[in-house]
Amino acid sequence: MQMEDRFLRAIGFEVTKCIKKLEGFYTSMEEEKKYELLYKVTSHFHSSIDTDGVLKEIIETLRKTYPDFQYYLLLSNDYTKDNDLPVRELTYDMDLESSASTQAYLTGEVQIEDHLGEKRSILYAPLKGKQGIYGVLKIVTPDYLYFPKKDVEFFIFIANTAGKALENAQLYQQSRKLNSDLQLINSTSQKLNSNMRLTEKIRYMAYKIQQSFHADEVGFVTYEELSSHNVLEGSTEYFISSESSALVHYALESISHQEGPLFISDLEAKPIDHVLQYRSLMAVPMKDHEHISGLAIVLHKDPYFFTFESFKLLQSLVAHSTLAFANSILREELEKAVITDYLTKLHSRVHLDECVEKHVKHDENGNLILFDIDNFKNINDTYGHQVGDEVICQVADIIKTVIGDQGLSARWGGEELAVYLPMLPSEEAHDLTEMIREKIALSTSPAVTVSCGIAPWKSEWLRPNRKQIVQQADQALYKAKSSGRNRIVTAHPIKEKS
Repeated sequence: MQMEDRFLRAIGFEVTKCIKKLEGFYTSMEEEKKYELLYKVTSHFHSSIDTDGVLKEIIETLRKTYPDFQYYLLLSNDYTKDNDLPVRELTYDMDLESSASTQAYLTGEVQIEDHLGEKRSILYAPLKGKQGIYGVLKIVTPDYLYFPKKDVEFFIFIANTAGKALENAQLYQQSRKLNSDLQLINSTSQKLNSNMRLTEKIRYMAYKIQQSFHADEVGFVTYEELSSHNVLEGSTEYFISSESSALVHYALESISHQEGPLFISDLEAKPIDHVLQYRSLMAVPMKDHEHISGLAIVLHKDPYFFTFESFKLLQSLVAHSTLAFANSILREELEKAVITDYLTKLHSRVHLDECVEKHVKHDENGNLILFDIDNFKNINDTYGHQVGDEVICQVADIIKTVIGDQGLSARWGGEELAVYLPMLPSEEAHDLTEMIREKIALSTSPAVTVSCGIAPWKSEWLRPNRKQIVQQADQALYKAKSSGRNRIVTAHPIKEKS
């Protein structure tokens, strides 16, 4: 009997040793597979430049290793667009500092919650990189009262590895974004600094902003006082319409109060006069010393559409474009000054000469009309030169009003003014001249009259040069003055000699 007991104990001892060896063998095999899988996924982590790809690898690795556990990614920002990933928003308000997830995120240390009543434990492992913490990995056990030390070490290792990989992926994406932003700024600056008109620059900038920010509307406005503004041509349709006035006025007032750019996620909550179809707004001041005071406004119909990164990029774009806009404004003002008479604001004689020369080359007919204020010396002698200048301006205004967009009016010199009417029959040109002559006699104060000389031409008669047309008009004007003034004389057309 004793022999049997000893024999059975010996067998039991050997069987126990065998079971322990088998247990150790399978445990080591399980650990080997676990770390082989971890090695493979770690190499994937560090070769990945896709944030979603890194997050997906984390979850897939954990599910293969511990299929019975539940996993959640608590992220501090919207890092992923993959709806299949178990992502939850990580809240870290001051009121929630006592929660284990918040502690893991703030301290960078693993936190474990034991729920004895529910017979489960929850582990929170921070996704920690070298430069910061990017979220928390939440692991929930079913019927598992505590985490063995080796499991905790495994979860810490994979969370740290994933945190570094996530950081690398994000840094890569940020560098690509920065590079893209710099390319956008450089290419836009080069285009704007080319020899483009202001309207073309505004239209180009509006297009680039719509394209880069997926904006619905882009407007550029200038102002001297907050109560009035001018929408620059080239802005999108909404800003050209009267509907935009209330919004632009609100943006101007808001920026003047806070003295900086404006970023509004939802306009619905703002005190604007009427209901707006646009909800998201970015507005950046345009300021270049004394040359320009304005505002770039970008809109979208959806609330919370623009990111703060977009807002910062818009500020850079506007800062680079403002100088180019100011240069165009100054250049166009200078061009206007060169072709404009300083007193009457009509075109200069040089500009009229250039236009006549172009029209004569390409049109089929036209009319040059010269006006001379009769007895103008008497006005200066009687009332003084200041009143004389006022009379010239009155005559210029009447000519400009009657002619409208049918022709080009200019100051010819002294008290002489001129009009060129392209592609207009000579009868109609005479009627317009007569209307001007009558209005001047009735509307000026002190009252003056004008003598008028008309030089018509047709290509079928002869295509004259500019000097010939001017000479004909001058001779007709001389006849009008020498035959009694306050009348119109039409020159004989220049024809080929038969």
